[in-house]
Order: sequence, then structure tokens, then C-alpha cells
Amino acid sequence: MPLDQYEFVIGMRLTGSEIIVEYLLKEKVPYVFGIPGHGCLGLTDAFRKHKEIQVIQMKQEMSGVHMADAYYRVSGKPLVVFTSIGPGAINTAIGLASAYVDSIPVLVITGDTHVHMRGKGVLQEIERSRDSDLPRVLEPIVKRSWQVAKVEQLPSVMKRAFNLMMTGRRGPVHIDLPMDVQCDSIETEIPEPGQHTSIDRMIGDSRKIKEAVELILKAKRPVILVGGGLVTSEAFQELKEFDELIGAAVLTTMMGKSAFPEDHPLYAWHTGSKGTTSGLKLSSTADVLIAIGCRFADETTSSYKDGISFSIPPTKLIHIDIDPSEIGKNYPVAVGIVGDAKSVLQECIKELKTRGAKKNYENTAYFQEIQDLKAEWFKIIQNFKDDSKVPVMISTVLQEVRNAIARDAIVITSSGNIQAQMLQEFSFYEPKTCITAGGFSTMGYTVPATIGAKLAAPERQVVGMVGDGDFMMTMQELATAVQYNIPILIILVNNMGWVAISDLQRAVYGEQHSYATEFYDQEGNIYTPDFKTIAEGFGCYAEKISKSEEIQPAIKRALDSGKPAVIEIIVNRNYPFSGSPAHGWWDVPIPTYLKEKRKKYEADIKREKL
Repeated sequence: MPLDQYEFVIGMRLTGSEIIVEYLLKEKVPYVFGIPGHGCLGLTDAFRKHKEIQVIQMKQEMSGVHMADAYYRVSGKPLVVFTSIGPGAINTAIGLASAYVDSIPVLVITGDTHVHMRGKGVLQEIERSRDSDLPRVLEPIVKRSWQVAKVEQLPSVMKRAFNLMMTGRRGPVHIDLPMDVQCDSIETEIPEPGQHTSIDRMIGDSRKIKEAVELILKAKRPVILVGGGLVTSEAFQELKEFDELIGAAVLTTMMGKSAFPEDHPLYAWHTGSKGTTSGLKLSSTADVLIAIGCRFADETTSSYKDGISFSIPPTKLIHIDIDPSEIGKNYPVAVGIVGDAKSVLQECIKELKTRGAKKNYENTAYFQEIQDLKAEWFKIIQNFKDDSKVPVMISTVLQEVRNAIARDAIVITSSGNIQAQMLQEFSFYEPKTCITAGGFSTMGYTVPATIGAKLAAPERQVVGMVGDGDFMMTMQELATAVQYNIPILIILVNNMGWVAISDLQRAVYGEQHSYATEFYDQEGNIYTPDFKTIAEGFGCYAEKISKSEEIQPAIKRALDSGKPAVIEIIVNRNYPFSGSPAHGWWDVPIPTYLKEKRKKYEADIKREKL
């Protein structure tokens, strides 16, 4: 063993950076994502001394947070991102905001100026309003930020950071680490993980559980709405058993998708602004709605317009959430239960069985209605799967991709038409196989997140589905995938623009109002880079196709290549076939000069329950 490693392991006089690395080793952290700079040299050198933790060099700091975010969503284990001072630190903000809104734990450690030089305006310091002011920049998008002033604080800060991000409503945390603290040393012991962390699940009030079960047993049209909180709790088996005892239709939010097997007869798809006709009908006519780990955001609720997604009241709401501030925030509850989804469902199942509930959901008129509504929805979306159209439509791409990949393949997407249509028509069968930046609807998420997911599940197929506008924000991370031989597959759906917004302009304002959303050169010709050549330049396997019959063979060749791969598919960009129908509602304000449209908009917003 090299001398420096021997001293690192045996000697208890450790630098601040060594304390951090030793603690991460105890937490069994396999990867950190980092870009070295002068502001984190001490920390970088500590990672050099211990090869059990692999440093992945992402190519932009935001991407590192997205990689750690997706790694957690697949594995349930948090990772660490480190950056230098100033620009590198602030580059993490979009990734942190995305993780924060979706309640995903990530630890970000950013370098900062020496403690004794704070406020001097040293290179890359933010200090005009307050000395070394980076933590205040990140404050709204982390659960907590620690600005360390001396090395003695670090053992406590590290254990508290892991404890906080992994308990209660989970989320990212931040440590601001001055350059001198990285290199100063003390004699210390490293805390043992688990000694300072509560791992007990919050069960929920037993009286409230009995009240909820009483309501459920009386229900004729029960609906379960599944959000990201259930996914975090990993309550997948409990959800299925609970649902089969009560015969409820199961709907998923954007964050809840893949929590329930979507070939199950009780699955009824999505409700919301981009909801399915089946989901919207069932959620708006439910007599009892059981919401598990969801926050009733405007996408799910059709901007709270009464009778579109929900009718609360008269629908009675049972709301289960780990965060008490979410219960009753947007809708009045009949029963509110503060608790972990898995534990609460386990108690509900016990109570149901005590009262004689049995699996017997198939012999009811309500069950048949669910099947009929789904069949109607599938007929509607079939109109967007015309195989003869060239370029191909996104619905056809989704169908062909689903048929080409494994049942347990993990699929990642971010903001745009693909994300919305995946909610409407792409089937997932196994838990944690749909990964998306839901709450912050982050563009640039897909490529780095696909890398993070593949690191978490190297034995499984991991596919990123992304539009060209999104892809160009983080396509440099293909270099990371090639550098570390991470064989991801990117399906690049190219419609030469930010066409989801173009579609919105046309749908809400009118056909002639599509502006600044499609890519044209100065001569008025449609512009697109040569993505196939770009991908090959990074070292990826790449193909470019435009016909439906080409998709499945191309996917097979890409997966068989054993390399990071990009399949560019030119898709139809002509509205409305560029996307899919929106059967819910979304509050998009309309200018007063569009008089007729404005008049209808003002009538619509009067129906919002806020």
C-alpha cells in the first residue's frame, strides 16, 4: 500500500477533505461527480488517495447533479457532486432545483474562498451583498446549506447532511467548503452511519387510518392517485395489494408513473392537463379519491379548474403524505394521514382484512366501466400512430420503442412533447422504470440522467428519449458516457425546434402565433445540426432514420453495439400531429387583444378552485 494511503487509513489526523472522503467510504458511496478547480484542490486530492470511490468527470456541473439525481431514483442511494468556487458552484443550481422540487436527495459540495479572506473579493467570490454569499444563492433549492468555518465542524456536518437529505420529505443538501478548511487537519473519529439517522417509517395515526378505511369501504367509485412519494417509499407491492382489495382505478401523476404495473386491468392512466380521457373521467367523477404521496400541482389538477381533473368536493379526499404541509394545501381533505406511504398502506391493508375485504374487483359494473374508458382512449391515440406518415409521429416512435426494449428497461425523459405523450400512452411494467424531471420540468435532464441511471443499473437497458432542443443543452455528456464506457441509448426525437411550445402557441393563441420556437436559418430554411456526425465524433454508435419500420432494427443494432449510442429519428412537426391532444386544461393566460379567446379564458379561470 502506498505510504499516503497507509497514513490516510491508519492515522486519525485527517484534513477536512479526508474527513469527507472517509465518511463517504463509510456510507459506501461508489461514485462522485466532479469538475476540479482551484477552489476544490484539497478535496480532489483526497479522492485521489482512495480509489474505492470513482470520480466521474461530467462536462458541466448541472449534469453532475442530474446524474446523481437519476442514480438515486433507480437505486435509492444518494451520491455526491463536488465543484470549485463561483461559476462551477452556481452551475449546480438548475440540477439542485430539479432535485428539490421532486424531493430527490443529492449532496453537493462546493469549494469557497479561505475563511480568513472572506469579503476581500478574491477570484470567483460573491461578496458585494454578503461575504462568501453562495449559500444564500442556493438556499431556496436545498433542504439545508452548511457554510463550514473550521475543520472541526465537518464530522458533524457530514452525518447531519446525510441524515437530513434521507429522512422525512427527502431532498438535496449543500456544503460550502472553504479552501483552507479542505486542507486544515485535526485528530478526529469518523461518525458511523446509522448511529445518527432515524430509519423508522412514520406509520400514521391509527384513528385516521380507520376513518379512511371506513370511507373506502362505502365508496362506489374509488380512485387512487399515485405520486412520487409512493415511489420514494417503495410501496409497490403494498399499493397493488391495497388496490386489489378495494377495486379502485389507479391513476399516476408524472412522478408516480411506473409505480403500478400498467398492464394491470385497474390501471387507468393519467389525469391532468395532458391527461387521458379515461383518467380524467374517473378522477373527476370519483366519490372517494385516495391520494398517496402527491402534491396536487397544476399539471395534475388541470390548473384546479373544477370538474376537469377533480371535483373536490363532492369527491371525498383521503390524502396520505410524509409532509404535513402538503395535506389540505390545495384541496380540502376528508381524512389527512401524515405518514410514510408504505407503512400507511400496510396498516390500511390490515384494517381492510380485519373488516373482511377480499380480492373481488372484476365482477362489478365499475370495473367494466374502467375497461371501456381505457378502450375508448386507446382508439383516440391510435389516430396518432399512422405508420404511413413520413416523417414518423411521436406516438409511433413510442410504440416502436416500447416493442423493442425489455420489459424492465429504464426510460428517462424530460420536458417536452415526449414527456407528455409518455404519460398518455407509454406502458411501464416494473417499478422505477420511468424517470423524469417532473416538478421542475427541466430541459437538459435526459442525457446526464440516463448516464446516472445506467451507473445504478448496469445490467439493464437504459434508454433516454429526448427532443433536439433538450438534447442540445447537455449533449456534451455523450463524451462522459464514452469516456467511462457507459453504454446508454439515446433516442433523439428531432423536430427541429422547441415544438412543444410551438404547439402550445398554436393551441392557445392561434395558428399564426407560433414564434421563436422553431429553428430556421437566416434564409428561412429549417435548421438542424448533423446530430449523427456529432454523436460519432464523441465516439458513439449513431444512426439517423425517419420511418417507423426502421426504428426497432436500429434499436437492436444500437444495443448490440455495446457502446453509448444515439438514434436520431426525424419526426413529424406539423401541428397537431407534432404532439398529442390535451384533454385536460392548463391555465395559460391570453392577452386581452385576442378578444374572443380572452373572453373564454376569463370564463374558464372562474372555475378554478384556489
